[in-house]
Amino acid sequence: MKADIPIMSLPNGFLDELRTRVSLSQVVGRKVIWDAKKSNQGKGDYWAPCPFHQEKTASFHLDDRKGFYYCFGCHAKGDALNFIKETENVGFMEAVEILAREAGVPMPARDPKAQEQADQRTKLVDVMEQAVQYYRLQLKTGLASAARDYLTSRGLSQATQDRFEIGFAPDSRTGLFQHLTGKGIAADLITEAGLAIPPDEGGTPFDRFRGRIMFPIRDIRGRAIAFGGRAMDPNARAKYLNSPETPLFDKGRSLYNHLPAREAAGKADALIVAEGYMDVIALAQAGFDHAVAPLGTAITEDQLLLMWRLHPEPVIALDGDQAGLKAAIRLIDIALPMLEPGRSLRFCMLPEGLDPDDLLRSQGPGAMQKLLETARPMVDLLWQRETEGTVYDSPERRATLDASLRTALAKIRDTSIRNHYTAAIKVFRSELFAPPRRNASGSPSKGYGKGFTKGFGRVQNPMPMPGTLTSALGQITAQPDTENRLREAVILAICLTHPNVIAAFETALEKLALHTPGYGRIRDICLAHCHDVALMPEDLKTKIDTETGTQTVEKLFALRHVQIAPALSVAASTETATMAVAEELAKLEASRGSAAEISEAMIDMTGLVDEGLTWRLGKAAEARNKANRSSIKDGGSEAGEAEILSKHLQNLIDGQVWVKKKR
Repeated sequence: MKADIPIMSLPNGFLDELRTRVSLSQVVGRKVIWDAKKSNQGKGDYWAPCPFHQEKTASFHLDDRKGFYYCFGCHAKGDALNFIKETENVGFMEAVEILAREAGVPMPARDPKAQEQADQRTKLVDVMEQAVQYYRLQLKTGLASAARDYLTSRGLSQATQDRFEIGFAPDSRTGLFQHLTGKGIAADLITEAGLAIPPDEGGTPFDRFRGRIMFPIRDIRGRAIAFGGRAMDPNARAKYLNSPETPLFDKGRSLYNHLPAREAAGKADALIVAEGYMDVIALAQAGFDHAVAPLGTAITEDQLLLMWRLHPEPVIALDGDQAGLKAAIRLIDIALPMLEPGRSLRFCMLPEGLDPDDLLRSQGPGAMQKLLETARPMVDLLWQRETEGTVYDSPERRATLDASLRTALAKIRDTSIRNHYTAAIKVFRSELFAPPRRNASGSPSKGYGKGFTKGFGRVQNPMPMPGTLTSALGQITAQPDTENRLREAVILAICLTHPNVIAAFETALEKLALHTPGYGRIRDICLAHCHDVALMPEDLKTKIDTETGTQTVEKLFALRHVQIAPALSVAASTETATMAVAEELAKLEASRGSAAEISEAMIDMTGLVDEGLTWRLGKAAEARNKANRSSIKDGGSEAGEAEILSKHLQNLIDGQVWVKKKR
């Protein structure tokens, strides 16, 4: 979609004037309902359920004094202009215009050329709307009897046909052209809109769409910007034909059914991405209104961004054939560099030979819903792509697979996601390359991986006791990130016991990525009350239990490692609590930073280990070891030691010692 108003130069101070005239809470308040319990409007502190993703709790925070918002759930952030751009899906200058109208501030005079271009696009939109009406009327004529029969055979009701404004282009060389010129529309506007083609030899332009069922394509603002046409002639050169690129239409930046899907996706569990018009229409008729389709091309980066604006994890519903699988493979390479926390894809592979329309007509909506619920994460498709059709029975083939996987994983820019992908691939790889167990005679044993060896009668891999599995040590062994989760618990417990230390770490806690379910909610409540100097620990704990509806606090303090933390003892001072939080934050930063560095180094291990790789691994280990050396003793510490420790910990964080500096 192209913006109606091109970016132009704005006078100095104009945007500041807008932000002064209109508060951020005023702009955002039109889209959200503030949480009265969490918000402190007198201090400009607002909380609400996030307008960018579905949630029941208020994790969207707005600081009216700073003019900035942040969501602890989906990580959306920005100022008033960012909010208008994202919620209204408009460009920068359009957002400025909306904010200016709300502030009662006139916009600066536009460039005459830019105004002329905007006026031209307005004329083209009018031409497209008249074409929509023409094609719809033609579907009711005798010339369209075969088209109507086809739509009926596909199971499309009249209500569905009207909803999607389906029409028909008669097999006439100049039918539409003559109709539009008869209404006084200039020939150059008709050709510029992509509705007619001027002959190379000159003369009257002829219609681009002839003998086709017509599907209007509308943008996010509901304007008709293009058409898709399905040929009725089975021998036609192209079964589906789209409008060409025009001032209105950029097919790589447009989605079919964009506006209705945006409205429906907010109420649904996912966004469905199908391959074509008929798939989207059939899905909508079956109750799946939250479906879109690319426009005759492989999904582009811009289309992915549009999808993620609608839902953080769209489900790609591909036809169950080789073409569908190839489309998924192409999409993986596009999506990998664009992945971020809270932004991914899942894949729904339909039965072989079926598309969504076929499945719905043969098996009904229930079958489609079941497939959507079992959609696979993208890492599964990545592994399938790299391993399908190959037998890895030699070191050379295994090395080739490793090199290919390293290349794919290196495309992921986000360190955290790359680490998780690497961990998942490691599990897949270990299962694929696990050596077969052998029995007493030396031949491969049946029942490999079950924990027993035939002929010896003893357990090779005894199962741990239930108590061991549930212990912190057992979880650390099973899940590498559990150690960091334990630190998260200690940090939150200290904040609940000593609420007066929360304000000192407000920024660090806001940015802290909490991976334990429920801990993010505790953190948010603590931050919401961090400036309440009269708040007592028991009051804060009560607020958390009240808002979460569970025994959250009791479960947190019941953890064994939390109970023995020195900073949580009765005698612990505020100074000791402050130092303990600083130390645990530094340890988390160093641990996750070193893990990221090691992960990147592992990806680079394709040949001989060079000096740079050795240095990176060494520094990562050094950072982790330094951070893990605790200087806090039971009962507190002297003031001098506290100051030295605080400076040391801050230097660890600011200096990011685990990252090799550029020379």
